[in-house]
Amino acid sequence: MKLLVVEDEPNLLSIIRKGLSENNNEVSVAMDGRTALEMIQEHNFDVVILDIMIPEINGIEICRRLRAAKNFVPILLLTALGTTENVVTGLNAGADDYMAKPFKFTELEARIAALARRATQDNKPNDIITIDDLEIDGRSKSVKRNGDGIVLTAKEFKLLYYMAKNSGMILSREKILDNVWDINFDMNTNVVDVYINYLRKKIDKPYETNLIQTIKGLGYVLKS
Repeated sequence: MKLLVVEDEPNLLSIIRKGLSENNNEVSVAMDGRTALEMIQEHNFDVVILDIMIPEINGIEICRRLRAAKNFVPILLLTALGTTENVVTGLNAGADDYMAKPFKFTELEARIAALARRATQDNKPNDIITIDDLEIDGRSKSVKRNGDGIVLTAKEFKLLYYMAKNSGMILSREKILDNVWDINFDMNTNVVDVYINYLRKKIDKPYETNLIQTIKGLGYVLKS
């Protein structure tokens, strides 16, 4: 894979670069946000591993600028700030996954591989899924309900699309984390509940019928 590692701590950057290069990846590096943004705009990377606290332009702002420019390169955030609030801020900015420092290198490799695999799957043509008056187009990543266009973030769409593909099935928080966030998160986080709430405000609240339902003690289900 062609990877970009953005990290301003030289020792950690060296360790990550060496480890990823040993597994036959082509690894580029940047130590500040401005350089990183220029490199991402000029080259096609399979995954970007991005520290949040970096000089000039921080990782959150880089995510926002890339997504605003319709650049959807998979982004894995590295952060020493592992609270749910920090995680949600990063994901809302457009990141696809996050890892809290310190981390295990084997897990980093697994998450990078999962992001690359998911990006390949997302690029394949997908059929339109219809549930009641909700229409989800996997190819254009657009959503309509009762004919009204609904704007979702990248992560909100992934969550809704996953639930739609499994319509009628009760999905536990753990299963959602595994499939939408690609790898096991800290099971104490409430990021799934936060994103379900985001979807409900956009998908259900303006309409008469609620499609997203909570099954107490088990998880969530999307169904007519």
